[in-house]
Amino acid sequence: METTTARSGQAAIRTDTPMKQVGARPDLKPRSEMLPTLIVSAAIIAAIQVASWFVPPFVVPSPAVIVQAAYEILTAEASHIGITALRLLAAVLFSMATGVMIGIVMGTRPRVRPFLRALVIIDTGIPALSWMLLAIFWFRDPEMRIFFILSVILIPFYALNVYDGIRALPKEWVDMIESFRPDRWQVLRYLIVPHIVPYIFLTTKSVIGYAMRMAIFAELVASAVGIGSRMSFAQSTFRIDQIFAWTLLLVVFNLALQAGVTMLERAMLKWRPEATVR
Repeated sequence: METTTARSGQAAIRTDTPMKQVGARPDLKPRSEMLPTLIVSAAIIAAIQVASWFVPPFVVPSPAVIVQAAYEILTAEASHIGITALRLLAAVLFSMATGVMIGIVMGTRPRVRPFLRALVIIDTGIPALSWMLLAIFWFRDPEMRIFFILSVILIPFYALNVYDGIRALPKEWVDMIESFRPDRWQVLRYLIVPHIVPYIFLTTKSVIGYAMRMAIFAELVASAVGIGSRMSFAQSTFRIDQIFAWTLLLVVFNLALQAGVTMLERAMLKWRPEATVR
């Protein structure tokens, strides 16, 4: 009896130990991701500083001059940052909603799938410059021009990724939920939507930087306000320090957006175990 009890106690200890390790494992990912970013940023700053010693200031200004120009922008032209941010937010949210709906229809409606997929593929083959020039001819309002340009460029990313996410559904899951004889709404709610949420976050993190570049480019040719227009003005007045400063602010803005989306993703998908590959 004592031997049996001792063995049971040892088994209990062996069973409890992994549970404690899993529960007590700290999340070191945010810190581990921040350190490489700081190291790369410091290396870039050092390279700019060294380059500023050997070339004229109108080619590469020193980091101190760039920081001073960034401070001037934040104190005098912060409204342009807000305008660009609102344009970007509106276009990304609209593209996300529209692209997700198109992707779901492509994944669940075999009859219309070939036509929608062909339309999306054709859209991906049209250069962004073509959409920009067409928007100038089609729309008088600069806001509509920029919104249209960003939307037609971003929607295919969401549509194709959501469609691929639905195609990646395990057949066992589909067979299991079909055994309960659900209607289409229940299949969408309990199977498809939870499965494609990671794909939506992945697409958003992938297109944020690209969408920002397209927004700046669209403002450069189709608007008199916003970061793109101010960068064009800095170029016309030979303010290379302001161009570097705007670029610095855009990089910081992109990092902040990426961090925000990542935090939202972890909050919404905290139920999902994260695998670690050696």
